[in-house]
Amino acid sequence: MRIPPLYRKPSWQRFMAGFIVGGCISWLIFLYMFGVMQERQAQIIERQEKTIRDLQQEKAIWQEDYKKLNQKNEKLLTIQSIDVKISNYEKYDIQDSQSIFEAEEDIKHDLSPLIAKNLKTAYLNKELIIRMLENKTIKINHRRYTFKVQDILFYSTIRVHLHLELAD
Repeated sequence: MRIPPLYRKPSWQRFMAGFIVGGCISWLIFLYMFGVMQERQAQIIERQEKTIRDLQQEKAIWQEDYKKLNQKNEKLLTIQSIDVKISNYEKYDIQDSQSIFEAEEDIKHDLSPLIAKNLKTAYLNKELIIRMLENKTIKINHRRYTFKVQDILFYSTIRVHLHLELAD
């Protein structure tokens, strides 16, 4: 079989030449448009990378300042006051609230060296404070009583909740 001799006809030659020229022109337009879009994308990515670097540097500065501020605030946490509450005194028929108040004030006086001390130091000595309170005996209405530490809370105010027990 033979290929038809279409290459000799001028109409087919013009069609094929137009096809080739059109393909080349469309390829050049495609390359131009693709290049422009890629350039825009590269610029956007470059701006975003610069913004990310700036934000990371700013974040690092803020984190460092935040750490320094936390360390400074940690050093500033001190004990401001002491609050003592004695319960369970009704069990022993103590009607004298003045005696309970004096016992609370006596315990506050014993704990007063903790005022203006670092909160962390006081918390680390919690066992010593509890033993000191539980070994303390107090005399109310000619009877001796000891304390059992029910609860102790450490913050700028130390709150101590004690149960009264009859000493042996």
